[in-house]
Amino acid sequence: MQKVWLYFENEILLEANSFGADGTAVGEVVFNTSLTGYQEIVTDPSYAGQFVTFTMPEIGNVGCNSQDMESRGAYCKGIIVRSYQQRPSNFRAEEPLHTLLKRYNILGITDIDTRFLTKMLRDSGSMMMIASTKISSKDELKRILENSPRIEEINYIREVSTKESYIHKESRYNIREFKYQKPHTTKKILVLDFGVKRNILNELTYAGMEVEVVPNSIEADTIIERFKDREIDGVFLSNGPGDPLILKEEQEKIRKLIEAKIPMFGICLGHQLLSIAHGYKTYKLKFGHHGGNHPVKNSTTGSVEITAQNHNYNVPEDITEIAKVTHINLFDNTIEGLEYIDSPIISVQHHPEASPGPHESSYIFSRFKHLIES
Repeated sequence: MQKVWLYFENEILLEANSFGADGTAVGEVVFNTSLTGYQEIVTDPSYAGQFVTFTMPEIGNVGCNSQDMESRGAYCKGIIVRSYQQRPSNFRAEEPLHTLLKRYNILGITDIDTRFLTKMLRDSGSMMMIASTKISSKDELKRILENSPRIEEINYIREVSTKESYIHKESRYNIREFKYQKPHTTKKILVLDFGVKRNILNELTYAGMEVEVVPNSIEADTIIERFKDREIDGVFLSNGPGDPLILKEEQEKIRKLIEAKIPMFGICLGHQLLSIAHGYKTYKLKFGHHGGNHPVKNSTTGSVEITAQNHNYNVPEDITEIAKVTHINLFDNTIEGLEYIDSPIISVQHHPEASPGPHESSYIFSRFKHLIES
């Protein structure tokens, strides 16, 4: 291992060891409280532009494999862990984590007090940082960080969205046979790809919907025409990275789909963009929600679901003027789910597909299927 230096915008400089790619990277640092599923987190496109601090101290134990990839690559700037295990011990492992990180040019940072970092972010909020295996000078790191764009100024959707349309041909993973099932579908939807996770697509097909993933650049008029011609029955708006307020083209596109009365379902970024398109701007949380243990109350049934979450932004309280709140976060009482009153649209802020995380909210995919059937 070689040395790596971390400089944060609160002027703290730390030295650690590197186990990933070499080089220098600038991004926003957040913390994730999941106990398992580090590969799924690393390959989640929603983390584009971010450094992920894992609160789980031991990372790398089970290695990585092709089945657990949540996208075609990895887009985060780096990961920060307390203790990295170079030699995985799991029968499904195909390679160690550091091999995956180097392949996608992601920094791996270890031998650092992640509890200190987590408390710092909890108290001060998410912040920008720079990490480098090449530069140790605090002044130079500070200069580069101050002259780099902030995450809310960068449109990462262009990087993570598919460039060509494709049909997703897998369904939910069979843990007895160790392979993905084949889908059996009766309806067809388009997935507008802002950085969609593989397991979201699996859950959509498992609920009975044929899934065609389309590039973020697709025109709204094309989607509307296909809906009118009954080629598709609805549209799914995916998760994705960055600040939704800068995505002006996406907001306008979704406004047109709303006006066309197309049934829609949004998760995470899709949930936020639906709010903005209806005229209700999102706001940034202090340190965001990232992890697999967040309690959410179902306002309809009164039950509590433990959910997976990954977002820094939230919809405003006054959206209740046009939508019914279906889910509430019990950590901070922020809105987690909506059902629009005058539109065939539902959305959730958390991740009902989990991966990693609990599966208590997976019924929401079937709810969307029932929506487009009705």
